[in-house]
Amino acid sequence: MMGEITHRGPDESGIYVDDYVGLGHTRLSIVDLTGGTQPIHNETGRFWIVYNGEVYNYPELRTGLEARGHRFYTTSDTEVILHLYEEKGLASLHDLNGQFALAIWDAKERELVLARDRLGVRPVHYTRVGDRLIFGSEIKALFALDEVPRQIDPVAMDQIFTFWTTLAPRTAFRGIYELPPGHYLKAGRGQVVVAKYWDIPLCPRGEQLDAPCEQLAEQVGSLLNDAVRIRLRADVPVGCYLSGGLDSSGVTALAAGHVGRNVRSFGIRFEEEIFDEGDYQQEMVAHLGVSHSEIQATNEAIARALPAVLWHCEKPLLRTAPVPLFLLSSLVNESGMKVVLTGEGADEVFGGYDIFRETKVRRFWARYPDATWRGNLIDHLYGFVSRDNRVHQSFRSFFGRGLSDTGDPMFSHRLRWDNTARLKTFFSGDLRGETASYNPYEEVVGTLPAAFNEADWLTKAQYLEMSIFLSQYLLASQGDRVAMAHSVEIRLPYLDYRVVDFMARVPAKWKVLGLREKHLLKQVFKGLLPRRITARTKHPYRAPIGPSLLSAAGRDYVEDMLSERAIRESGLFDPGKVTRLLNKCRRLGSPGEVDSMGLVGILTTQSVYHQFIKDFPKAQCQVRPTLVADRRSVAAG
Repeated sequence: MMGEITHRGPDESGIYVDDYVGLGHTRLSIVDLTGGTQPIHNETGRFWIVYNGEVYNYPELRTGLEARGHRFYTTSDTEVILHLYEEKGLASLHDLNGQFALAIWDAKERELVLARDRLGVRPVHYTRVGDRLIFGSEIKALFALDEVPRQIDPVAMDQIFTFWTTLAPRTAFRGIYELPPGHYLKAGRGQVVVAKYWDIPLCPRGEQLDAPCEQLAEQVGSLLNDAVRIRLRADVPVGCYLSGGLDSSGVTALAAGHVGRNVRSFGIRFEEEIFDEGDYQQEMVAHLGVSHSEIQATNEAIARALPAVLWHCEKPLLRTAPVPLFLLSSLVNESGMKVVLTGEGADEVFGGYDIFRETKVRRFWARYPDATWRGNLIDHLYGFVSRDNRVHQSFRSFFGRGLSDTGDPMFSHRLRWDNTARLKTFFSGDLRGETASYNPYEEVVGTLPAAFNEADWLTKAQYLEMSIFLSQYLLASQGDRVAMAHSVEIRLPYLDYRVVDFMARVPAKWKVLGLREKHLLKQVFKGLLPRRITARTKHPYRAPIGPSLLSAAGRDYVEDMLSERAIRESGLFDPGKVTRLLNKCRRLGSPGEVDSMGLVGILTTQSVYHQFIKDFPKAQCQVRPTLVADRRSVAAG
């Protein structure tokens, strides 16, 4: 989507949308309402829409609209949205079950509405240039206009090197904004208003469901099954990502229940055992009898593809994890598939991340500060810790910080964020000066709704995880951006708003039972999946950093981006500190957590600077590497 509000005369529609060829995947219909190709409109021609996404309940919505007298000239969900808006205005957004970015023009009132789905699967960006509002699915489309300035935002850098991502509406670029999830923007009569129409539900303890776990599992299982069913609605075959973990295995099993053994599944394999889940993938392939294809995300493939991934993600990264998913979407595309169901969102909604269990342990420690045995709880989270006393003591010390302040709204996340924020020591003096008075934590606290204070410990942690990490990083850099880079649409049943709303009313004890993560979800899939899958502990999805970036395939790229000349040119980092970090990483080969994040963060920031600031738009010609990856198909057992 690309467009702008203009002031060109009363006889024109007032909105101009143009196509900027070759600047990435501008995914919404590219039209010119003043005489070019026409978008979808209503019967009277008052309302017009350009739209990217899917509304899964559109057949039901259409039936109701037709019963109330609306007439359609297409079979698309796009026209359903427009007629619903004609009837209900902005309230229509509450009726949409899907993932979408849309722009609706009211020719009579001369008003533009932009809207984004509840959880923020699909992106919408905008900027102001004089009296114009310019919007687009991707930032590179905005940068196609010479009058849109291109600058790295210092505050965004501070946020990324704290939270792994920016806080909406900020993006990595000064003056370029992202419409937050669950929000709409209304522009007209010289005013621009951004407002929230939905938020992640916060249910106080007194309003949570008082029911046995088995009953809750049956209810949420029914919702999940329907979420999968409506996401299988498509004009093309729908496949599944299958990692071998609980989440993707459950979605694939539910999909197979609807369409039989004709499901195509796709998985990632890694060179190093610590990242690879191949055995579990093969068990699920044999169990379901699906047709499975996999891609070997070699260290060299990750290094070669990183620049292309940044071109699509449009922001610095602190992990290489998006790259294998970029390679995976390439495999899906080559296989002739266009749509896949994925397991994203289950950890946030059902309580699957280590950070939730860590928070529970730390709150327990705070209640029993003198207990000599309390440190043993770490062994239940990380079994490898008990094998090395030095590591054991280090973990106890790390997780023992800040125990006196369990009332801190950010108690669950502050340790992790503080750890990441150590990377800001690599900032240049100028960058540190520009962010000296900025406190990212204050901004987070300032956005928390009143109901946050009444929520239980897990609900608070889930809200922070979903409102920051899920929408701003996971669904973008590891989701829509790397999938749509190869014209693949991902669909996320666990983020059906009905599932999210229901799980908000489930007590914390059924999400994290003792230290057993996603207990309720495991009960949902009990009997449907092999016990080895439902009983396994969470295997965090990660990708190699040092071994990939420091491989032969990445060496020249790293040397170029992190040279003293390049560092001084961008002005974002301290050249001496960067050189020392790079030498340390070379010496270690597989550096530790913080050093690895530092290497990726600085490298990707430098690459974003070159692609979008220094070399734009010719950078598009530099990010089409020959991908070194092994694609293979696996017959069902």
